Amino acid sequence: MVSTGYCCSSGIGSSGKRAIDKLKINHDYGGGKMLKIFRKTLVATLAVVALMATTVAQARVDGNTITLGAAVSETGKYSTNGKHTRNGYNLAVKRINEMGGVTVGGKSYKFKITYYDDESNSGRAAQLAERLIKQDGVKYMLGPYSSGLTKAIAPVTEENKIPMVEANGASRSLFTKGYKYLFAVLSAANQYLEVAIDLAVEKNGGKPVKIAMAFEQDAFSQDVRLGIVEAAERTGSKIIIDDKLPKELNDMAATLAKVRATRPDVLVVSGHSKGALTAIRQISEMKVDVPMLAMTHCDASKLAKQHGKKSEYALCAAQWHKSLSYSDRFFGDGKKFDSDFTNEYGYAPPYQAAESAAALLVWKAAFERANSFDTKKVRDALALTDMQTFYGNIKFSNAGQNIAKPMVLFQVRCEGNKCENKVVAPTKWASAELVHPIPKWSDR
Repeated sequence: MVSTGYCCSSGIGSSGKRAIDKLKINHDYGGGKMLKIFRKTLVATLAVVALMATTVAQARVDGNTITLGAAVSETGKYSTNGKHTRNGYNLAVKRINEMGGVTVGGKSYKFKITYYDDESNSGRAAQLAERLIKQDGVKYMLGPYSSGLTKAIAPVTEENKIPMVEANGASRSLFTKGYKYLFAVLSAANQYLEVAIDLAVEKNGGKPVKIAMAFEQDAFSQDVRLGIVEAAERTGSKIIIDDKLPKELNDMAATLAKVRATRPDVLVVSGHSKGALTAIRQISEMKVDVPMLAMTHCDASKLAKQHGKKSEYALCAAQWHKSLSYSDRFFGDGKKFDSDFTNEYGYAPPYQAAESAAALLVWKAAFERANSFDTKKVRDALALTDMQTFYGNIKFSNAGQNIAKPMVLFQVRCEGNKCENKVVAPTKWASAELVHPIPKWSDR
């Protein structure tokens, strides 16, 4: 609802009433005619203001265009993944529009996205969500990159009853707030690397393992940590190093010195793209040997391309991989999406781009299922989502969490100077066997 700045049930503001009252005082002195003229002028003015307010409220659909809003990181520490998010959104918009758009009420509509740069700052993200809703009249939102920024925006969209389909906020805490207008296409963060602990225990003959871990202090990484803690408890394993990564994610030498001294069975690192690059750089420089290295954001940081053989054998959590067999009519399967995205943007899509593209497919299906632009009807249609996309199956729990898609793990593998990611879990989709333990640096 857009405020016009006027009050009172009659639709006439307090300043207008005061003016009328002044004229009433002079009514007995021949002011009656003037009062009637004033009233007509005021009513006409208020009608124009009301029309303007209605126009803003309806800005979500302009002609044959459905406008979605998004605050995405173009600058700041999340700018790399912000780019992947934006590119995924844009490719899906282009493909959907090319293939007939969105059909509502027998008419075809095109998608358009209004973007703002949240500067990788949660306060700024919340402000921009307010701007998109209150000033730009956006009634349908796409999520930002990262759990922290999604957590900043979600209360704003919820308060205004604006549906948001988000693709890059995996924090479990997003789904414990009772939100009714938040829907996430990705798996929750606590699921990211817990399977790595299960694999380590399996490779250790079913016996508990020693775990070292280092995490960024953001919402996403702390939820990944929680998943590791729960996996350790479930398997009887022991956490022997539990470190915090520095705020700038540029140095983890102190943690690696502890790893060298204590010899854990598995090292777990989560610090988004910058943290992943820092970890591989310093592990290779310090020649730190560990039987298993499990990380997040390997593909988003282009780990294999950036560090080549230095990154070999890193075990990486991913929401999606191109070798998976899911498919839809817009992108075909994962390999076709990979090819289309690479042709469009000049690099292979990390899972952040894939899940972002999937969010637009969910929006299209919801609009057509609702056959309406009413936000409540569209929200209810989103809640009933049960579909397959090239990215995976999508079905939302009552809390808005995708409960239909498992995480995957891939391992960086190299042949000569060519390094690529090979899926090693779940076994159903595995394209290679896990190499364990990681060969020592002296044997590489």
